[in-house]
Amino acid sequence: MKIKVGVVQDSPVFFDKNQTLKKIEDLTQTYAKQGCELLAFPESFIPGYPRGFSFGATVGSRTNEGRKLYTEYYKNSFDLESTDLKRLEELSKAQNMYLVVGVTEKQETNGSLYCSMLYISPTEGLLGVHRKIKPTGTERIIWGEADGESLVTFQTKIGKLGGLICWENYMPLARMAMYLKGVEIYIAPTADSRPAWTATMQHIALEGRCFVLGSNQYYTKSMYPDKYQSLVENEPENMCRGGSIIVSPLGKVIAGPLFDESGVLIAELDLDEIHQSKLDFDVIGHYSRNDIFQFDVKNQPEIRKEKE
Repeated sequence: MKIKVGVVQDSPVFFDKNQTLKKIEDLTQTYAKQGCELLAFPESFIPGYPRGFSFGATVGSRTNEGRKLYTEYYKNSFDLESTDLKRLEELSKAQNMYLVVGVTEKQETNGSLYCSMLYISPTEGLLGVHRKIKPTGTERIIWGEADGESLVTFQTKIGKLGGLICWENYMPLARMAMYLKGVEIYIAPTADSRPAWTATMQHIALEGRCFVLGSNQYYTKSMYPDKYQSLVENEPENMCRGGSIIVSPLGKVIAGPLFDESGVLIAELDLDEIHQSKLDFDVIGHYSRNDIFQFDVKNQPEIRKEKE
């Protein structure tokens, strides 16, 4: 089976959920016309990855200004119980396209924020959510941690989808949890724009014998609204270079890496290449040694299957 996918490298309308949703709608409509069946968006595309922000937090103290900024971030974060989700589900259905969207998600029940990845089907709506199990560094100030229930995979009409967010991809056991479910299209939204990220995406493709879609924002300091410029005055102009990429199960770069500009990478994936790649290596099959190693993931859900 061959499918056509798109990987978005762009900037959100920072801290403006409604305008960013409008941008997602415009991009989805554009690339649906080009025949894309899946479109992947970067980490925390809604309402933006707050690169350079401290939220007034240092060891032992927090500021009132930082708390107000967090509240503003919270108000513009994605709510699964609101019309936010309905808007994306209707978009997916109308354009007959799978959407995988990075969001900062709020949960009214506990007041916390999570760095999340939404999987949306054109026929079934929200398939499920992956929430980051380990925010990196000072991300932990603003994002909570999820548990094994968040290590989700989905059997869809275009293949088995799964993935991890940003530096979760450096967690060997988290990757193995994805491989054990037989992920075929591994989606890796990120905020890491270092050239070394390319090697990480190729390694995962080779290790998991899967297609890897790495999506990042392209963002400059000038894109921040004026009200936030003072918070990033010491940052370089080119704050996030991008580096989005699509890689084959044998580690071949199919599209990208794209640096220093906005754009959408498009590629046709032949899922037969996954089976071909496992002739000489299969991390959960003939190359595993279950007589030596034991691996258990607490609370990881079973693969959710779309209805026929």
